[in-house]
Amino acid sequence: MRKSKPKKRILLPDPKFHEVLVTQFVNNLMLQGKKSIAYSIFYDAIDMVGEKMKDSDKAPLDVWKKALENITPQVEVKSRRVGGANFQVPTEVRPERKVSLAIKNMILFARKRSGHSMSEKLAAEIQAAYNCEGAAYKRKEDMHKMAEANKAFAHFRF
Repeated sequence: MRKSKPKKRILLPDPKFHEVLVTQFVNNLMLQGKKSIAYSIFYDAIDMVGEKMKDSDKAPLDVWKKALENITPQVEVKSRRVGGANFQVPTEVRPERKVSLAIKNMILFARKRSGHSMSEKLAAEIQAAYNCEGAAYKRKEDMHKMAEANKAFAHFRF
C-alpha cells in the first residue's frame, strides 16, 4: 500500500445504554445525517422487543446483542483469479468486519420487511435473529454454506 493506513475513528458511547456498539449500529441506521431520528428508531425498537419478550429474563439490550451474535458470519468467500479461472475462496472474516456485516445485514433486512414504522420492522428483525430465523440469519447461513462448498479452494488464500 502506498498510503498510510487511516486512523481508526473513536466512537462515543450512546446516551441511554452507554454502549459503543449501539452508536455503531445507529450510525449505520442513520440516513441523511439524521442521528437523533436514528436513535429514536433504535430505542423504540428495543422497547418493543422488551414488551414482546416480557417472559424472557433477559434485558432487551442483551436480546439485541444475542441477535447480532446469531447473525455474525465467521467465514465468507472472496473471488480470486488463478490462471484464467475465478475461484470463490473461503476466508475468515476480520473481527471488526464481522460486527459491521452483522449490523448492515440486520438493518438491510429490517428495511425490506413489511410493517408500519422502521422501529417495528427493526424490532421484528431483532426477534427473528434472536430466535435464529429471519432473512439476516439466512444470509449468514448462506455465506457459511458457500464457504463450505468451496472448501477445496482454501489453498488459494491470499
